[in-house]
Amino acid sequence: MKIGIMTIPDCATVQIAKVRGYFEAEGLPVEIETVQGGGIALPKLESGALNFSIMNYTAAVLAEANKPGTLKIVADAYQAEPNTFKLMVPKNSPIKDLADLRGKHVMVATLRSVGTLTTETALKIAGLTASDVRFSERPLPEMIDALGAGVADVAWMTEPFISAYQELGGRMLYDVMQGETESWPIAGWATSADFADSHPREVAAFQRAILRAQHDAQNRQVITEILPTYTKIKATTAATIILGTFPTDLHPERIRRVAEVMREYRYITREVDVSSFLLPLPTISTLSPPPPPVAPSSPTASATGGAAS
Repeated sequence: MKIGIMTIPDCATVQIAKVRGYFEAEGLPVEIETVQGGGIALPKLESGALNFSIMNYTAAVLAEANKPGTLKIVADAYQAEPNTFKLMVPKNSPIKDLADLRGKHVMVATLRSVGTLTTETALKIAGLTASDVRFSERPLPEMIDALGAGVADVAWMTEPFISAYQELGGRMLYDVMQGETESWPIAGWATSADFADSHPREVAAFQRAILRAQHDAQNRQVITEILPTYTKIKATTAATIILGTFPTDLHPERIRRVAEVMREYRYITREVDVSSFLLPLPTISTLSPPPPPVAPSSPTASATGGAAS
């Protein structure tokens, strides 16, 4: 099975499932590939180049609105907490508050996605809209250098890039996960509807493996130990960075918030029933005992950088 991930904390549970043998126990040999974001991963899922991928919920709702019935979310992945996603500016930037963003260039990992949507909720506080700034796409690993070169004024970042940039003197302009976007559902694990229909055994096996890993991820130490194996997060930083949460359910009410805010900001023009693209999870009682944990191995991602959103 080919799985698309980003080298950010959101995707920790695929690595946990791999190194602890959960995929192997389910008879799923896996190959991990780095993708830039959910919107970019979507055509790879549709073509079969990927069987599963991280998919931010903004991209998932857009897919359902534009091409109903083509995508399925098989498990939740990550939910934001305060200070996990931020607008960052250079140390000497004249931008001091959100009102200063008028006419400025903002980098996000992918357009029409969680980065632009949560930035728009921040702009609203200052009486601004998306038309008052210029958005552009750039992979998260390139954003720090781009800010240093003056390519853009602001970057929407997550870890490990927030901590790396702060070490270089970068500063936070605004935490985008507050107010309207507090405890925001970030991403889930997706497959194509065609693959879900034609490979139900593999989908159920993936769900069981990832659900075990999501449960393991409730232990902060498990996340701390796995992050340096597939990201550029140092072990010392992994122990201290602020992380979101790893849900062990797939509740439509939580994800429905995303669709409602997207409609408010006209990413979609009609109501989208998110439950139509969520596949039921197996219950804990139906899970066979997991195999004994094994020590984390060397990094498995096929590239050095990616973007969650």
